[in-house]
Amino acid sequence: MKEEIFDVVNERDEVGGQERRSEVHRRGLLHRAVHVLVRNAAGQVFLQKRSLTKDRQPGLWDSSASGHLDRGEDYDACAVRELREELGWTLEAAPQRLFKLAASLDTDQEFVWVYTCRAEGPFVLHPEEIECGGWFEPREITRWMAARPEEFARTLRTIWRHPGLGPLREPS
Repeated sequence: MKEEIFDVVNERDEVGGQERRSEVHRRGLLHRAVHVLVRNAAGQVFLQKRSLTKDRQPGLWDSSASGHLDRGEDYDACAVRELREELGWTLEAAPQRLFKLAASLDTDQEFVWVYTCRAEGPFVLHPEEIECGGWFEPREITRWMAARPEEFARTLRTIWRHPGLGPLREPS
């Protein structure tokens, strides 16, 4: 399989070049990603458990769908692509943007746009990306994350604490 190529960005999220995925991660270069939180009509949030074969944070619970932007791709297109690739769900337009996180150690040096949308499923989970997934009450996620933070991907923990998450995190 051919290695992905990412845009490398500066501290203002401006593209300055491209590099192979392995080099971006090895050298801690700034790059871009998206995270999408899918909610259902009952107010539950779908979380995925990352495949044990993932090179970063395998086996941890994460956002409904997430991933790196490919070279030349914009954030909105990436959000639509990740929903299709990871959950088998196709949107006609980008989901709703919530907030953007600056690149940091907590985001694995990624600038991250966080999105949300509504869906009921069922989803077709990509087996190379996702071990399993499920719907959870926001209160349950908050309690679980407080009790066992090591079971969650770092970026999801950062997203879940962010004030911009607002009503998604509140009890339903």
